[in-house]
Formats: sequence, C-alpha cells, structure tokens
Amino acid sequence: MTDFFQNKMPVIERLKSYGFSEEDGVWAYHVRILEGDFELTVQVLPGGEVRTQLMECELGEVYTLHLVEEAGGEFVGRVRAAYEAALEDIALHCFEGAYFKQPQTEKLFAYARETYGSEPEYLWEDTPDNAILRRKETGKWYAAVLTARNKCLGFSGEGTMEIIDLHADPAEIPRLVDGVRILPGWHMNKKHWISVPLDGRLPFNDLTALLDKSFLLAKK
Repeated sequence: MTDFFQNKMPVIERLKSYGFSEEDGVWAYHVRILEGDFELTVQVLPGGEVRTQLMECELGEVYTLHLVEEAGGEFVGRVRAAYEAALEDIALHCFEGAYFKQPQTEKLFAYARETYGSEPEYLWEDTPDNAILRRKETGKWYAAVLTARNKCLGFSGEGTMEIIDLHADPAEIPRLVDGVRILPGWHMNKKHWISVPLDGRLPFNDLTALLDKSFLLAKK
C-alpha cells in the first residue's frame, strides 16, 4: 500500500470530488470490491497518512490475508489485486507528488491551481523534485519549479534549494535581479527568465505578482 502514496500528498478538492467525506479532519471513503463481497474503507489522516480496512461483508469480519506477503492462492491473489487497484486509482486521482519541502512552494502550487487551474507536471522520472506549470490553451510553460544545488546558484554551503524559473520582460530583468531574492534564470535563457528561491526571502505577494506576469508572457 505504501508504494502508491509514497512522496505524495492528498489534494482536498480531489478527495471531495472522488467521494471522500470529512469528519474531524479525517477523510474517509468506502467502496465495495470483488462484486460487493468486500468493503474497503480508506482513511486519509491529517498530514497525508493513509490507512485502510477491508471487511468481508458476508462474515462481517476484517480481512487481512491480502496484506501478508507469504499468503498465496488464487482467492487471496484476487482480493489483493482488487485492493491494490482501488488504492492505485485513489492515488492517481486524489494525490499529487510531494517532492518539495518548502511551504512557499506548496502555497504557490495552490495559488496556481486556484487562479489558473494549473497542476504541477513532473516530466522527468530521474528528477522527481522538478516540475513545470503550463498554460492549458497554449501548452507553453510559464513556470518551472526546480531543486538546484546552492553552489550552482552562486550561494555558499552544501545542500540544495527550491527555486522557480519565471518569464520576465527583458527590459525589467536588470532591475529585478539582485543576486539574493531574484537571480538570473537558472538553466534558462537569462535574457527572458529569472529564478526566485522559494525559501520565503521574497514575500509571497511579490512572488505571485511575478508568476502572474510570467503567465501573461507565456501567452505569446
């Protein structure tokens, strides 16, 4: 079960649309599987932890053999397959990648979702801590959220930093770039892109203003 939800976090609006109901911060979903012989209950706890319970309806008892790796046989295999298929579908439709750690990064994704209907796209399997945002009508990127080494960005110390690459007016870039809060575009054409660290050094309102401008520039 854990593999389906590893490095992922629930999206509340998606849980609602899927059929989850909330009580005291816990989101619960019930579904019959295997022609109604079993009822699967999936709970999403605050913080994103997922718990499940499988009930054998005719006996009214909790079933657990599908969780035992050593348990074999055709029947157990069918139950396990149906159970995993249900969880995989929930993970696909109700969760998104949680590879980024900075609160400002998640807040920015929420803003893009609410404002532009954009969802982060994880295009590179070997670097899951990189994502892009694109305009639906043109397919053009208006932002790339990346994880870069501090030294590559011109900062001292080991470790990495989450940044966002944004379109900017070439005439404004020399004024915007200060080397601390706003950087030349990393891995992008520096005449047309800027990079902003997402550790909060740039106020969120200023960041969303830059994102809005980037969204408009991506229309061209």
